[in-house]
Amino acid sequence: MEQNQRQTSPEPARDVLDALERRFAQRVAQVDGGRVAYRCGGGAGPVVVLLHGISSGAASWLPCASLLAAHARVIAWDAPGYGDSAPLAQARPLAVDYARRLEGLLATLGVQPALVVGHSLGALMAAAYAATARQLPDRLLLLSVAQGYGAAGKEAQASAVASQRLEALESLGVDELAQRGPTRLLGETADAGAQAWVRWNMRRLNPDGYRQAVTMLCGDDIDAYLARRPQRLPTQIACGGRDVVTTPPACAALAERFGLPFTLIPDAGHACYIDQAAATARLIRSVLPAGE
Repeated sequence: MEQNQRQTSPEPARDVLDALERRFAQRVAQVDGGRVAYRCGGGAGPVVVLLHGISSGAASWLPCASLLAAHARVIAWDAPGYGDSAPLAQARPLAVDYARRLEGLLATLGVQPALVVGHSLGALMAAAYAATARQLPDRLLLLSVAQGYGAAGKEAQASAVASQRLEALESLGVDELAQRGPTRLLGETADAGAQAWVRWNMRRLNPDGYRQAVTMLCGDDIDAYLARRPQRLPTQIACGGRDVVTTPPACAALAERFGLPFTLIPDAGHACYIDQAAATARLIRSVLPAGE
């Protein structure tokens, strides 16, 4: 069935929501600057930190995190302004402001990540973390990368993207945006469960947190952070083969600019870790440092 012919999916299955509470339960930490909500899964093993994108939250990682649980301790945060996480104080935050809050969370939890995985806008945050954190992860994996529109010469594009996103939020509201979400975020072969999961997570967006994130997307640039990351930090880029948001050519071009390995995830849309959770989990496991 073509994406524009999809029927509205029901709520996520009861067992999915039960698994969310049993295996990926929310916790809250008090971090300098504000409260941060996060979810943990797995047990012993290397720490893998998962950063969601602009239209999602920590819970959205459940399908992928469940597949990683036997191999790692998984931590997914709700970015500032998302879920029960306090927003940032800055009126116009940059990715580095989100990265500092992340660094504070990891310090509070007393963990040293073996791998930080950033998806979409989370990839921009992950790059900022790699460029500025005092304690680096062992590896960095950027999925379906939102590169930002803050570079010189992109002013018109930044203005257009900000207007489109904010006007859609005002005119449609969170619920209608959530209904439309799977069309852009998932590949054509995504099943009803994946569609329902995207909608469920998008319905939990905080409008003010979303507006803050749009400001960051349109005011920052990932190239500046990747150029500053330590060269000793192994970094990879991947993208869903059917991603229409942060397209394979755009992600491949970013990888080429910085001489980084690039991988396509077959049949995956933008939310690759939802509609192709098994393939994405395999990729994450393959990136973990040898022996972990």
